[in-house]
Amino acid sequence: MKNKQHWEQVYQQKQPDQVSWYQREASLSLQLIKQLTTPNASLIDVGSGASRLIDDLLALGYQRLTVLDISAAALEVSKQRLGAQATTVNWLVADITSVELPAQAYDLWHDRAVFHFLTEKADRAAYVERVRHSLKQGAYLLISCFAEQGPEKCSGLPVVRYNPQSLAAEFGAAFATKQQYEELHPTPFGTEQAFIYLVLQKR
Repeated sequence: MKNKQHWEQVYQQKQPDQVSWYQREASLSLQLIKQLTTPNASLIDVGSGASRLIDDLLALGYQRLTVLDISAAALEVSKQRLGAQATTVNWLVADITSVELPAQAYDLWHDRAVFHFLTEKADRAAYVERVRHSLKQGAYLLISCFAEQGPEKCSGLPVVRYNPQSLAAEFGAAFATKQQYEELHPTPFGTEQAFIYLVLQKR
């Protein structure tokens, strides 16, 4: 994603609850993470922004958390909110299409609403390669994107919309589809956005 300046401005100019993707609680993500892992698992949240998912995972006892976002301003919001707890989290300011991640390091990779911003095939391939490289064998990818009936743009940027089959196809035969869900996300502005969630397991 080549839009670092865009995302820095978003998080410098808006409060966390003034963006369309805001969730007071990432209920479905939390439910699935608890189902798929235990608190001693190593997790990475990609494109975390100022999400409260990390707060909730820390409250559940998760201690091996990596949080990645292209925006330093976004992560600073979360650090300030967490206070002293922030020191227990590994924070990475990076572009997911070019970052170097450790090999076979994570038990679960979580992404809500990043992958659909990758409109270039080369960027999607780079993302997929990083998932393959950094997930352990048998580990899980929990990914959520706009559904086919979702918005064509988000935060002024174009997106790619998916159905479960087309999203799974991006990750190829190295991953098996285990679960799929649909969600109508209520935005802070009184509208709804259609998302799909997939749980894929690295073969």
